[in-house]
Amino acid sequence: MTDNAQTDTTDSQAAPSGSRGQWLQNLVLRALIGGMNLLPYPMRIGGTGAIVARVIGPLAGYRRRAMINLADAYPDMDKAARRDLATRVLDNFGRTLMENYANRDFAAQLAQTMPRGDGVEAVRTAQAAGRPIIFLTAHFGNFEAPRHVLTRDGTRIGGLYRPMANAYVDAHYRETMTSWGGPVFAQGKRGTMGFARHIKGGGMGTLLFDVHVYGAPAIDFLHRPALTSMAAAEMALRFDALLVPYFGIRQPDGLSFDVVVESPIPHSDPLTMMTDATKRLEARIADHPEQWFWVHRRWK
Repeated sequence: MTDNAQTDTTDSQAAPSGSRGQWLQNLVLRALIGGMNLLPYPMRIGGTGAIVARVIGPLAGYRRRAMINLADAYPDMDKAARRDLATRVLDNFGRTLMENYANRDFAAQLAQTMPRGDGVEAVRTAQAAGRPIIFLTAHFGNFEAPRHVLTRDGTRIGGLYRPMANAYVDAHYRETMTSWGGPVFAQGKRGTMGFARHIKGGGMGTLLFDVHVYGAPAIDFLHRPALTSMAAAEMALRFDALLVPYFGIRQPDGLSFDVVVESPIPHSDPLTMMTDATKRLEARIADHPEQWFWVHRRWK
């Protein structure tokens, strides 16, 4: 990957702007992060999870949104159980947020974590042969945990991400992704082209595919049709890249992770491949429903 591709996500970014409400949201978030960074790592992560679960999440409407999505996915679950699950979802959301801002300490926390799963050997073989690899993951557990673990030996894994609606927050959150691991590209024509060049050149990159994409085909996800991007599968077919789902699953201590690299998705057609990816995510959510970000507007 050339240095010019890296500047696609950094030097070209204009100064952020937005509404007064967005500016205030950013101010609160920066104050929270700054204050929590004064604490030891375990207290920092647990404390942010608790604050998001008990204060910020309910005030911002995230718990309500999670409750609505949970009711649609699990209609037989009683309201008390949904509320408890929504609280745990927000706790994981808060922990993930703080971990990704504390990326050096997060990497240290993961220092002894070894990847496991049917795809580990396939990834090593492809890497040795110079074959490009596209990793698929989702807003589940901590989606950056696998990238941290796999880049520990110096491997560079880039990424394609969707910019946040709040430009003030996006400006500094973007820095947490671009400061390590590999080039990260903002979704859009220029960013997608940069990511494609990175993959075409034999690189490795990560895509989070569990986001709503207008005009994309609908794939059944948790019993409801969800518009799902075909980009990852299309690029895998175009560049003969390995398409590999991986997940960072939070463990009961709230701080450590099980990093699972699944077997590659067989090449066929984009819809079949992304349906396979969706089913694999559903299986992870079935095992750990509290770790998927139910606060997302996945079904618009």
